[in-house]
Amino acid sequence: MWFASEKYTWLPFYGFLLLLLIWKYRKDAIFMILLIVLLITISDQVASGIFKPIFERLRPSHNPDLINKLHIVNNYRGGKFGFISSHAANVFSLAFYLTLVARDKLKWLPFVLIPWAVFVSLSRVYLGVHYPADIVVPAVLSIPIALLVARIYNLYNPIIIKKFA
Repeated sequence: MWFASEKYTWLPFYGFLLLLLIWKYRKDAIFMILLIVLLITISDQVASGIFKPIFERLRPSHNPDLINKLHIVNNYRGGKFGFISSHAANVFSLAFYLTLVARDKLKWLPFVLIPWAVFVSLSRVYLGVHYPADIVVPAVLSIPIALLVARIYNLYNPIIIKKFA
């Protein structure tokens, strides 16, 4: 499961998604991709900049009561606090956003992205760096974030395309 949380593991997958969006959406893909940057920034900051400092809940890998009961992989323990998982927030936000904005041309995409988000998130629990609630909460919180960014896309993309076409 280590590979599922490794940052370079998913680079080919992200590259495939980018190429797929460019191929299917042409000019629309530029704004769609720029909004992915905004989306990930928001979801990551909500997780790391708001939730973790407010709740300061120790990760299982930093909990003295659990540390000897965990299977720590590659001596990876993560940062001190783990509520909520930034990995889960980011992958679920991306999955929900692309489900919303790409459903017209890529109807099959949710059947790939949602299981992928679940897999990446569960790997964090397996590695002992998150409790189950640490991945469930960001999965739920990512829905309004994805809805907001998808709304921005739907409102402004026609204006941008018209202006620069």
